[in-house]
Amino acid sequence: MTTKEILKEILSTSIYLLFVLLFTFLLVKYVCQRTEVIGDSMQTTLYDGDNLMVDKISYRFKDPERFDIIVFPYQYGPKNQYFIKRIIGLPGETVRIDEYGIIYIDDKALVESYGKEVIKDPGRAKEAITLGEDEYFVLGDNRNNSKDSRDPSVGTIDRDIIMGKAWLQIWPLNKIHFVKHQ
Repeated sequence: MTTKEILKEILSTSIYLLFVLLFTFLLVKYVCQRTEVIGDSMQTTLYDGDNLMVDKISYRFKDPERFDIIVFPYQYGPKNQYFIKRIIGLPGETVRIDEYGIIYIDDKALVESYGKEVIKDPGRAKEAITLGEDEYFVLGDNRNNSKDSRDPSVGTIDRDIIMGKAWLQIWPLNKIHFVKHQ
């Protein structure tokens, strides 16, 4: 092989690797990303150590819906700390949780089966919370062991900080499945 052929091969391989790196960067930045569940706030839907693929593109074309499981950054944690919670209240709605643990949306009891147990502490949702035009109220499925919109340090979630929607569980291997939202 001549020097010219070797240089041509190196250039060709370098361009190929650059393309692969650029494609991977764009995929992770704009389409999907892996995230790991840490803690048990989403049990019995998701467990500590589960790995998920987060769909980062769907919400560019449609709004998040009630019961979607979303990923968003925790405002008081390290830059790369994300929370995984379920959307309960949508923009413009009023959310309240009474002393019996019943969730009300616009004064109507919410029919849902995601909560692991009856809510013992309604937190700041003891008083009605009216959501702004781009705000969401989120809860963990393990309602009595979850830091969520009931806690002032989490509060309501602005649309623009939602990283994406939990889409596919990829780990552990025996539990690979699409994440059910509704």
